Amino acid sequence: MKVLIWNEHRHEQLNEEVAKIYPKGIHGAIKSFLETDDIEVETATLDEPNHGITDERLAETDVVVWWGHLAHGEVADEIVEKVYQRVLEGMGLIVLHSGHFSKVFKKLMGTGCDLKWREADDTERLWVIDPTHPIAEGIGEYIEIEKEEMYGEHFDIPVPDELIFVSWFTGGEVFRSGCTYRRGHGKVFYFRPGHESYPTYHQKDVQRVIQNAVRWAKPTAREFSSYGNAQPIEK
Repeated sequence: MKVLIWNEHRHEQLNEEVAKIYPKGIHGAIKSFLETDDIEVETATLDEPNHGITDERLAETDVVVWWGHLAHGEVADEIVEKVYQRVLEGMGLIVLHSGHFSKVFKKLMGTGCDLKWREADDTERLWVIDPTHPIAEGIGEYIEIEKEEMYGEHFDIPVPDELIFVSWFTGGEVFRSGCTYRRGHGKVFYFRPGHESYPTYHQKDVQRVIQNAVRWAKPTAREFSSYGNAQPIEK
């Protein structure tokens, strides 16, 4: 399986504290725990030519992991369209944290994807509400993150196909933090944790969820459906 981790890679260059937490970038941190004998991982960032996303690379990619925050508007529309089309053809997409505002996620959802937020060192408790789902495999009743950015409802997304995690924060808010969708032949998973100024992606349970999600989202072994005018099968 081939995975491409896309990260805009701006916070790590602009903020020394973020660079200390993620010295190889958020994409590098995620690559370090995703890469295994059966998963080949590459990375791409916003400031590379074509944002590091070429037709050839996309054609070979089974799952894209997407992290963005500061520069959603700088992602070229033609690149967004290519990723969108590949999802419809069967490529998996894992959208992390502030990627909820990315062009590609909003295009796939068809909604504004807005929410409430607060940076105040809230404790986050992600409750597993679908313990039978493969994305929750190996996770206990909940994941507790000591300090995280708060996201609160209402989260302007379509009703998820499956809701796996719901977060509670010490400020009293709740949030749908683990949502799956089918779009065309592709599978999409949104996972909330991962603010850049906290070491969230170094936490083992968070890593396990992303590992599980990548395996869940891989394409099924079948040809893409044909559409348009069709001749009758029966004479």
